[in-house]
Amino acid sequence: MLKEFKTFISQGNVLDLAVGVVIGGAFSKITTSLVDDILMPIVGYFLAGVDFKTLALHLGQPDEKGVYPVNIMYGNFIQITIQFLIIAWVIFLIVKLANKAKVSEK
Repeated sequence: MLKEFKTFISQGNVLDLAVGVVIGGAFSKITTSLVDDILMPIVGYFLAGVDFKTLALHLGQPDEKGVYPVNIMYGNFIQITIQFLIIAWVIFLIVKLANKAKVSEK
């Protein structure tokens, strides 16, 4: 069983997947910073200083400290959606470039 596991781990597909996961995690951090630190402040500036992270729908009555029992943080959802769209666009461009490279090889 140990020999089979060693063969499985040493196959190229597993190593490629591991590299992809690590690079994907790093790319996710870059995208998060791009959206949070650069794009959303610019969008907020043009929308009269709106900070999307603080946009929320408050449900119920606040307690004595002013804290609502339920907060629907739709601003955070907007930011995460923008992050997803950026990541999806970059992946689309990479796949398109890879497909173009395959066609030119033939």
